[in-house]
Amino acid sequence: MTDTPPDRLSVNPSSPYYDEALLSRGIGIRFNGAEKTNVDEYCVSEGWIRVTAGNAKDRAGNPMTIKLKGKVEPYFRDA
Repeated sequence: MTDTPPDRLSVNPSSPYYDEALLSRGIGIRFNGAEKTNVDEYCVSEGWIRVTAGNAKDRAGNPMTIKLKGKVEPYFRDA
């Protein structure tokens, strides 16, 4: 594996950007300088993250998310 996290990653198994091997390694996200622990998906090149919106669910029972724009800095926690 490489030492740089991917440009885009999701924790949702139905997403095309899901990668179980990378997630099991442990990835942390700094968003605008603050540590975020509730990130569902991120994209570094486009500068956004998706975070859960409380306990709200959509029609399919998936958690509702909010897209926030800013500086995204992913890193591996085990390093």
